[in-house]
Amino acid sequence: MGLGNRGVGNKVAPVQTISRLILAPLEALQTARGMLFPWIAVLIGCGIGIWFTVEGEPEAGSYALAALLVAGGLGLGWWFPLARPLGLAVAALAVGWIAAGVRAHSLDAPMLTFRYYGPVEGRIVEIDRSQSDALRLTLDQVVLQDVSPERTPARVRVSLQGEQDWLKPAPGQVVILTANLAAPDGPVEPGAFDFRRMAFFDQLGGVGYTRTPVLLLEEPKDGALPIDRLRTWLTQGMLAHMDGQPGAFAAGAMTGDRSAITEDTVQALRDSSLAHLLAISGMNMAFLTGFVFALFRYGLALIPFIALRVNTKKVAAVVSLGVALFYLLLSGANVATERAFIMISVMLGAVLLDRRALTLRSVAVAAMILLLFKPESLLEPGFQMSFAATIALIVGFAALDGSIYRQRIPRWMMPVFTLVLSSLIGGLSTAPYAAAHFNRFTDYGLLANVLTVPVMGAVIMPAGAVAALLAPVGLAWLPLWFMEQGARWILFVAHWIAGLEGAVTAIPAPGPWVLPLFTLGAIWLILWRGRVQAFGLVLVLAAFGIWGMADRPVLLVSGDGRLLGLEGPEGRALSAPKGGGFAAENWLQNDGDLAEQPQAAERPGFVGPKGERWFDLGGLRAVALSGKGAEAKLADVCPRADLVILAAKVEAGPPGCPLIEQALLLQTGPLAIWLESDQLRIERTKGASRLWSPRSRYVDLPDLSAKSLASASQ
Repeated sequence: MGLGNRGVGNKVAPVQTISRLILAPLEALQTARGMLFPWIAVLIGCGIGIWFTVEGEPEAGSYALAALLVAGGLGLGWWFPLARPLGLAVAALAVGWIAAGVRAHSLDAPMLTFRYYGPVEGRIVEIDRSQSDALRLTLDQVVLQDVSPERTPARVRVSLQGEQDWLKPAPGQVVILTANLAAPDGPVEPGAFDFRRMAFFDQLGGVGYTRTPVLLLEEPKDGALPIDRLRTWLTQGMLAHMDGQPGAFAAGAMTGDRSAITEDTVQALRDSSLAHLLAISGMNMAFLTGFVFALFRYGLALIPFIALRVNTKKVAAVVSLGVALFYLLLSGANVATERAFIMISVMLGAVLLDRRALTLRSVAVAAMILLLFKPESLLEPGFQMSFAATIALIVGFAALDGSIYRQRIPRWMMPVFTLVLSSLIGGLSTAPYAAAHFNRFTDYGLLANVLTVPVMGAVIMPAGAVAALLAPVGLAWLPLWFMEQGARWILFVAHWIAGLEGAVTAIPAPGPWVLPLFTLGAIWLILWRGRVQAFGLVLVLAAFGIWGMADRPVLLVSGDGRLLGLEGPEGRALSAPKGGGFAAENWLQNDGDLAEQPQAAERPGFVGPKGERWFDLGGLRAVALSGKGAEAKLADVCPRADLVILAAKVEAGPPGCPLIEQALLLQTGPLAIWLESDQLRIERTKGASRLWSPRSRYVDLPDLSAKSLASASQ
């Protein structure tokens, strides 16, 4: 009997061990329930991120499966409380997938599938400036000649080339012009920023330019675009009292209308890390609502009859919430402003309910609302940097709060300490995202922010609010004068800092997994406690390690074949000093290179005349043909070249000619050629079939394998 019992015990022991292994993580999650709520927002974001990374457009069945996972996850949590965190995690992932799909299909609108030249009629809905400093109009209610409504984009954007002084564009005006239009371009290289995807979610189906006069067909109708027209009216009123770029900056910071701001000013703000002052961000809204809150709370407290009968703190909260909502609508409701409004709403709601105002839970609520209603915002720099700064400030000040008071910092030093610390925390927390998206680090950004942020909060935003209060009695000019002086100081600092030697350090573009790994690692470090917290540090270090080992293509080919970028000892050499400027700028930035296109075109790598540029590609002899008569050169160069890139379309090249031409590039998009272990690999940009980028017909590319390299070296 003893042997029999021992055998049963041996069988039971493994079962108990397996049960403990399964139950231990669930029990650990139960003990951490107070820290799990923010993970719902994180997991919704993960579901959205997975939806954007899949190559093919998800089928209807995937959404049905996701709905089942939501129901199953919630049911699991309901019936088995111990497994509730696991069930909610599955449900959150599936909700993110569904939210992304619903949003994308709800915004699906036509994009041009051909190049259009002809009359364009439409209503102005947005006015801004392009990177070349040209005035740019976004039109809706578009009419294109001989294009059916089913194929006409919901919106188009047209840059105005040349001066058009007779035109004073305003939202709501119906205009007609003759324009060159095409579909928004995709990435300039594999894995790069996809402007076409961003345009899809903006329902922007055509972009282009006009060199002909823009004619006004109809003034704005009564009641049309009231917020946009109010924004323009306020901007014009402010510019009437403030001169030049300081006035343009102040108006842009208050109303979101940046049409009067030049590219030189924008570049100086970028290079000094002050562009966030212009972007209607959470800081701007916080300054404004904070001023209004203080004005009403302490102003009403000075009236004994009201102060003794009314809770002035809650009255101030209600008024501030109304001001925040108005400012959200006026500024155009970008992602950073929406995040700030949600955060402020949660904070002021907590004031009304006598709860703690600012916590990680309120940040998670704001993130969930934004991600569910605008899932595409997950991929935007504004979303990532805004939430990174907010979370870091909450965690940073919470960690330092006790030690500050223990060290008894003098009261008069607290504002200075808070300013420097908030700039340092905000700068460090957003730096990885800014470097990844914009390929630059502003070395003197902390100094610039310390010198300007107090002016933004103490002068510009309060002066704007006071100007609005005094405008009905004709005294707005006085606060606007103070506002202009504050803007002059900010722009002075921006140009000074941007002009310092070493003001900007170029950063190479990271691989696709760097930011997700870094973000998940940072969140893990913040939300978990105990020994498992170290796993977050491992993810962060892995992200920086992958970033440091990131490699760049040896050759880049633009989508029309007219521009090539060859990696060399002095940096990437470009095949032409002008043309394809957008691709050239992004290639160099992704390399972590601050050179301009003309400088890069002077680097060694390409030889030969303008239309026949020869170069060495990993041992292969290659040539790029462009310009008039390029096709006629094929018969001559093909026998001498291992690869020919032609900036023209041909029916068929000479037999055996390894040719890349425009018809092929139309199907593949821009190409990247990599050198890997003495082998050349070609990577195409067009591959995924998504709503914003239908799959192109598959075409074979020239063979640049090790065999070709071996034959070339013989």
